[in-house]
Amino acid sequence: MIYTVTFNPSLDYILRLDHFAAGEINRVNYEQILGGGKGINVSIVLKNLGHDSTALGFVAGFTGEEIKRQLQEFGVKNDFVQLEQGFSRINVKVKADKETEINGQGPDISENKQAELFSKLDKLVAGDTLVLAGSIPKALPDDIYQRIMARLEGKGIQIVVDAEKKLLLNVLQYRPFLIKPNNHELGDMFGVKLTAHDEIITYAKKLQEKGAQNVLISMAGDGAILLTAAGVSYRCPAPKGTLVNSVGAGDSMVAGFITGFMESDGDFERAFHMGVATGSASAFSENLATRPEVEELLKGIV
Repeated sequence: MIYTVTFNPSLDYILRLDHFAAGEINRVNYEQILGGGKGINVSIVLKNLGHDSTALGFVAGFTGEEIKRQLQEFGVKNDFVQLEQGFSRINVKVKADKETEINGQGPDISENKQAELFSKLDKLVAGDTLVLAGSIPKALPDDIYQRIMARLEGKGIQIVVDAEKKLLLNVLQYRPFLIKPNNHELGDMFGVKLTAHDEIITYAKKLQEKGAQNVLISMAGDGAILLTAAGVSYRCPAPKGTLVNSVGAGDSMVAGFITGFMESDGDFERAFHMGVATGSASAFSENLATRPEVEELLKGIV
């Protein structure tokens, strides 16, 4: 079974307009409200690709109810910890001549509610896959990724981590099965700017030296690179298409990789190509990738 964890889910209010002028009345020509959060995006794309998962995390209030309703509409199972106070955050994403985001704060999460999440994670068994993705709200301790991985260590669970800088570096000692930084995040971890593929591979290997098994580096329009635990590296240019929406593309890549890995009985090259195609399919669409969109892009990759 696949599980995803989103610590701070949101309702994303997506607005599109030709031009945004601060301090003035702006009228939109497109709007949509979608349940969001990196783990939730992974679960939705997995379902679109034909695979079930269970979305875990914390929800609260009327916004939390809408997040659950939308997931049920997508056919995604969820087992969120329900918080009694506050409401799940609302993020405003303005897409005009420039993209602007205003992200909400999120509700308070007590130690009892954290323990409730841990008890759900304790039920995972060998062979399960767990995706830990996204930022940590202020209401949670900044070592919660480490606590979860230490708790599950030795149970035979494949853990995928998609998080920024310190969050990611701090869990490498627990040997995550897959990590997915982008090239900018990878550079930030070591205080360098990475552009050349060989440089990216060199620093990705440093993450393996710290404990990561497989490293998937997304590079937006430049494609992606995969380094496997066996020391094999793969490169793939991005499929051709028009960028419509970058939100969720990285999460989609994770979902595509997991799908390709499962469907090919562990073929890393197939998983890698599936990840690239899925990330691109989401980037080329108003919504998250669907199976037909992914299959069409795969034709140009394999």
